Amino acid sequence: MARIVSRALPLASRSPLRLPPPPPLPGAALLRSAAAAPALPPAASLLSWRGLTATHEPSLAATPPFAGFLAGIRGLRKLRRGQAAAKRPQPQDFAPPPPPPPPKESEIELIARIGVEEDMPDDAEVLNIVEILKLNVPMVMKIALDGLVDSNYSTRDTSISDVGKYDKVEVSVLLCNDNFIRNLSKEWRGEDCTTDMLSMSQYIPDLDVPILMLGDIVISVETAARQAEEKGVTLLDEVRLLVVRGILHLLGFHHETSNEAAMELEKEEQLILKSLRWKGKGLAKGSQDPSKLQTDSFDGQVTNSQKRAVTLRFYRPKFKYIFCDMDGTLLNSKSQVTARNAEALREARSRGVNIVIATGKARPAVIDVLSMADLSGRTGIVSESSPGVFLQGLLVYGLEGRQIYKRNLDQEVCREALLYSLEHRIPLVAFSQDHCFSLFEHPLVDSLHYVYHEPKAKIVPSIDNLLETADIQKVLFLETPEGISSALRPYWAKAMEGRAHVVQAQPDMLELVPPATSKGNGVQILLNHLSISPDEVMAIGDGENDIEMLQLASLGVALANGSEKTKAVANVIGATNDEDGVAQAIYEYAF
Repeated sequence: MARIVSRALPLASRSPLRLPPPPPLPGAALLRSAAAAPALPPAASLLSWRGLTATHEPSLAATPPFAGFLAGIRGLRKLRRGQAAAKRPQPQDFAPPPPPPPPKESEIELIARIGVEEDMPDDAEVLNIVEILKLNVPMVMKIALDGLVDSNYSTRDTSISDVGKYDKVEVSVLLCNDNFIRNLSKEWRGEDCTTDMLSMSQYIPDLDVPILMLGDIVISVETAARQAEEKGVTLLDEVRLLVVRGILHLLGFHHETSNEAAMELEKEEQLILKSLRWKGKGLAKGSQDPSKLQTDSFDGQVTNSQKRAVTLRFYRPKFKYIFCDMDGTLLNSKSQVTARNAEALREARSRGVNIVIATGKARPAVIDVLSMADLSGRTGIVSESSPGVFLQGLLVYGLEGRQIYKRNLDQEVCREALLYSLEHRIPLVAFSQDHCFSLFEHPLVDSLHYVYHEPKAKIVPSIDNLLETADIQKVLFLETPEGISSALRPYWAKAMEGRAHVVQAQPDMLELVPPATSKGNGVQILLNHLSISPDEVMAIGDGENDIEMLQLASLGVALANGSEKTKAVANVIGATNDEDGVAQAIYEYAF
């Protein structure tokens, strides 16, 4: 009868966490561990991941763990026995030789290789689970292999029964996210869906080698986290359950073949869990149901409109910066930030992504509206000391909120626009950094403050008074969409040839800004200031004033409510601003 001992290979690239040893289990056999034992060659596994680079140390590989230490102890004991025997009186008659000792019990070494998929971020809870699994997986292997001796299940594949002929039994466990396990499932099983666990056998029946390679167990901690939340258990509890199930799959239990097979798997599963005093019960319903997840993809990655912020912890961000427009993008049709958009911005920021506002609005307006969602101030995404692009790129603030760029509209252009406003009684607002000015009272002027949160416009007595006291960056006409498209835009596009640029961010607003300027130009100025490449940027917008910004970014997302010209230049089209389009874009494309 072979005696089973075990060891878990460490994760070389991780900093080990100090954990207390587990309490002894009733009836558990002695587990022998080898610290920092060398990994087996990577050819032994279908998968490779960080921290498990193969090293060749023949002296260690040929010697059982602690062999040198035990040999020294045996030598010392032999020396002491010889000295004691020399002191004892010798008998006159020789006693008959003792019977030969029974044959030495052979040992089977259990090897568990634990790893984390290389694209996963360093999550503290996951790293802690890895360290715990180094102790737990060999324990599961021992109980499961011991159970094969008296196994009488009718549905189990008995290809693996007698393990006594092997010197070692090895299994690999890899923790990953949904993207990885979905791609692996598609490649290995031909099923394009996520699942909680995949087990891939490496057992070859006729291969006469001293090592039994059970196979690989791949666990999506993202799916496991959702299932743990539904069951009211910890992520460690759920991962342990999936490890037990994976090892049983590799030993011939398959719940998908019949109801009887599912019952036998669950019975053995519960025996192991109870032996180890672990939580867990039942097969997770829906864990392999692809209908519960949308299967659209971008660059081969999983997308899911129901993905929540909690799942971002299992993905590395693809971009360092997200530049986001305000009106028609981050703000819905009521000029509000929805709870889901706010949650997505906070989560992205907590995962190391910098959120920068790039808008036609004045900075006080952005601070005001985002304060309602608790997104302004030092701990938010915008403040008077944070970078940002405002007034269509005409005002750019860098590190610590320091102004790094300002461009004013030509005074003659300003005078013409103000005269046109007076003559045609079309309301106009002139923007001068953090202030707004107008020539007369009008409900549309008031709406700019009460609806769009812009600074309340001050009524000036005359055009000359305004031009003498303020530097104007842009002017904005307020009119019906029909009035702008039929009269205002054609007139000013012709009148401003080469002297100003006509911009329309909203259907009922028309802006005149300095020539050769754009929001995209302001973003480029800020990127140069921050020493950031456009390859590290994702941008989200909706209006024509966002076109250059979307073209500049590595990934440009136009919301579905945006203009046709904007959507034509975008890399992807997101949901509308009334459907949490910013949150969806972050969850699907930023990680």
